[in-house]
Amino acid sequence: MTTHFDGIADMKEKVGDHLGYSDWHTVTQQQVDLFADATGDHQWIHVDPERAKKESPFGGPIAHGYLTLSLAPVLLAQVYSVSGLSMGLNYGLNKLRFPSPVPVGSRIRLGATLQSVEEIAGGAQVVMALSVEVEHQEKPACVAEAVYRFYA
Repeated sequence: MTTHFDGIADMKEKVGDHLGYSDWHTVTQQQVDLFADATGDHQWIHVDPERAKKESPFGGPIAHGYLTLSLAPVLLAQVYSVSGLSMGLNYGLNKLRFPSPVPVGSRIRLGATLQSVEEIAGGAQVVMALSVEVEHQEKPACVAEAVYRFYA
């Protein structure tokens, strides 16, 4: 765990801070296949390793962009924790881009920066800049401005 917040007031003090990075996570073909089954997105660039090696511009299968994004909650839980609140929830995204692919078998990690904390009825709306890096790649695989709500 990189950063701990003790309530909303503590969060407000850290606006603008980079909160740290998650551990590295290896994206497996099994994970990609399970995501394809869950979403119905069985495009061959994700689920057909042999065809992807021969025909895709990526040299092999790649993870779905939304799979990469869906890993944010589990990776973000390694970056920060919050106490003194009753609950938090994903509220949405202001921005989302997938600048580079995540090759199956590669390792990714998530970094987060606390952008803003705004009081709302019963709690706070928090915006975080998220960046999912692929080991040994210059460009991030996913950049997002994620919005969360925390309640006292």
